[in-house]
Amino acid sequence: MIEIEAITKVFGDYSAVDNVSLTVERGELAAIVGTSGSGKTTLMRMINRLVEPSAGTIRIDGRDNRELPDYELRRGIGYAIQGHGLFPHRSVAENIATVPKLLGWDRKRRDARVDELLDLFHLEPEAFRDRMPHELSGGQQQRIGVARALAAEPAVLLMDEPFGALDPIIRAKAQEDLLDIQKRFSTTVVLVTHDMDEAILLGHRIAVMHEGKLLQYAPPAEIIANPATDFVNELLGTGDKAFRMLSLETCEQLIEEGPANGAPVAATASLKDALAEALWSGREALPVERDGVVIGRVTREDLVRHARGPQPEGSAA
Repeated sequence: MIEIEAITKVFGDYSAVDNVSLTVERGELAAIVGTSGSGKTTLMRMINRLVEPSAGTIRIDGRDNRELPDYELRRGIGYAIQGHGLFPHRSVAENIATVPKLLGWDRKRRDARVDELLDLFHLEPEAFRDRMPHELSGGQQQRIGVARALAAEPAVLLMDEPFGALDPIIRAKAQEDLLDIQKRFSTTVVLVTHDMDEAILLGHRIAVMHEGKLLQYAPPAEIIANPATDFVNELLGTGDKAFRMLSLETCEQLIEEGPANGAPVAATASLKDALAEALWSGREALPVERDGVVIGRVTREDLVRHARGPQPEGSAA
């Protein structure tokens, strides 16, 4: 869906992005991670031409992004930023419908899309449609910002540190919402973040940037198991890599027959979450359910053994 070929951006004598090439497959989420000044935001902003490249080519769905006028290109690409960027004097419904209105959607279609997105983000349309941004919590404002970016059903969504200003609990819920919506609509997403754990959680592939250069572009499991440079390894931090790998695999992989007491975990829950629940609750085994039906169990012993053992190659791409 997105092909970035030998892209360079120079500001004076400074190369903010230096000869970067990567491809984002249709329906995947690519996370661009790096420290401040690494070039990650500049790279992403060249996709919708908020920044013009000094050299190189970007193609969206096979078409050079310079073939369209910049305003027309941007109307077809969702864009969500940290701090939401809502228009303060427009209602929630008016904010969400901004691009559909520019595209000439009729009122009935706009209203239906607003209500659909509010429902998707667990915001009751009757209660939120006519509210103003200042009447919303920070987490609600951020969800409206993402809803606005998705309103015109874009094939591509760009997100620049969208959850950076949220507290940890609200941030985790916003990340979960994004994963659900991305799967539902098969939107191709490019997400800029400085948080490697967020990149590992959300990304099908992770691009690690440093001083304008692309150091590694690979699935999360490969980044964790085989960091390409010392800097990539440093960005991963001091956390337990085996424990991180557990976040990329689900309970379905370790289900066995047998009894287990207490609240079940979902078959789609990560092994990391299952182990945390087993340790927190002191249980030796957890029931595993799918569609409300218990289908087996996972044991704490197996979870710990799996964390210690070698990971299968490509297990969590």
